[in-house]
Amino acid sequence: MKLGHRPRGTQPREEGAGGSDPQEGNVTRIPSREYTSTKLLRIAELARTGPGIVFTSLAHHIDIDFLREAHSRTRKDGATGVDGQTGRDYAQDLEGNLVSLLARFKSGGYRAPPVRGAEILKDNGKIRPLGIPTFEDKVLQRAVAMVLGAIYEQDFKPCSYGFRPGRSAHDALAALREEAMAMGASCWVLEVDIKSFFDTLDHGHLRGFLDRRVRDGIIRRVADKWLKAGVLKDGSIHSRTEGTPQGGVISPLLANVYLHEVLDLWFERDVRPRMAGRVRLIRYADDFVILFTSEKDARRVLEVLPKRFGKYGLTLHPEKTKLVEFCRPPVDRRADSARGPRSGTFDLLGFTHYWGRTRKGTWAVMRKTMRSRLARALRAISTWCRTHLHQRVSEQHRTLSAKLRGHYQYYGITGNYRALGTYLHWVQRLWQRWLNRRNREHSMPWPRFKTLLKRYPLPPPRVVHSVFRRACEPEPLTSRMR
Repeated sequence: MKLGHRPRGTQPREEGAGGSDPQEGNVTRIPSREYTSTKLLRIAELARTGPGIVFTSLAHHIDIDFLREAHSRTRKDGATGVDGQTGRDYAQDLEGNLVSLLARFKSGGYRAPPVRGAEILKDNGKIRPLGIPTFEDKVLQRAVAMVLGAIYEQDFKPCSYGFRPGRSAHDALAALREEAMAMGASCWVLEVDIKSFFDTLDHGHLRGFLDRRVRDGIIRRVADKWLKAGVLKDGSIHSRTEGTPQGGVISPLLANVYLHEVLDLWFERDVRPRMAGRVRLIRYADDFVILFTSEKDARRVLEVLPKRFGKYGLTLHPEKTKLVEFCRPPVDRRADSARGPRSGTFDLLGFTHYWGRTRKGTWAVMRKTMRSRLARALRAISTWCRTHLHQRVSEQHRTLSAKLRGHYQYYGITGNYRALGTYLHWVQRLWQRWLNRRNREHSMPWPRFKTLLKRYPLPPPRVVHSVFRRACEPEPLTSRMR
């Protein structure tokens, strides 16, 4: 779509005009999604054709229709923020709320409310802090993220897969498997873990990175307010001078902008040309691995990587950052035993990656659910069964079935069928254990529970993602924006 093209049925408008509604006068109203997509396409096309352009006027694109579309894209059943307002509450006077939000945003009077502090348990037993914004804050963050995303999607490198349109964790996994299989007998994997990335992200460096592309005063001012918004925890507000809270709508985009400058561009500009062998970076948000065909290249990067990240206020986890020899074992089993220890393994995106034999006897890269992720999922099932013992069996069955299908949707990958079966087995065991404790007079021993399963069967394991699916390449501009 050419720059300056406007949807049929709308009045021509100046590029700098702000906040006008396409429903003014006798103008025929067009769907807000089409209207918003046209704006995003114009921004994206300008960013693509001018990689050095600095955008100084963007806020005028966010009008009432834009906010309406941002609201439609915002999850309505998420956790509530400090004001306790739900998506349903906000929708009761949606037009009035959006008009008020737009006026405060454009005038600079919008005050970012503190996020509600929450915590989740990590696989290693440590606590990961989360920040839950208010629903109105999520809507505005979504609108700003849509505008900034249209720009930065033209800049981001193909090695980045996290929180980008048309890309997913399984696309990253497919690219990783394809690259490791191509390197075959000479493959070294640098597994990297950034220590508390979202908590230590430096605001000064982030502002400098944003300056290279976006200098719109209104958008930059509200972005600074989100960065400085405190965290309400235990009845008091804790100020923040670094980091961006996980849980915010804008946080993934800001994280991608930060690591795009710190890692992706540096890797393409300075690292890859200096490597003697083949090298490939695969990143999903702050989780990434680098594959090498040369051990010497891998050790050179491992040596310089902590210095590069330390320059921007980030620290690599000394125990979780390691170099793994991930070479394909010999075809001959006798040569395999004579060689010594088998190829190593590494973890990424919830899967343990290893070399295994196919049914035809050939070696291939296999994936299975990480033990820590499997244990965490089962702990969550046990907690849910304990806290919902009062529900009818039919209601428990409905929820457990949904949880199993959700697990299969992500972990249902070729070669991981056994782990899926293990998960189903222990879900059944946990359900039976808690049903057995519900009523002493009517206990639920295993034989009786098996009869119950005939009436309320749980979904069997299902492979959803095939290894034959290739990693997606960047889609055409118009496909991603529509």
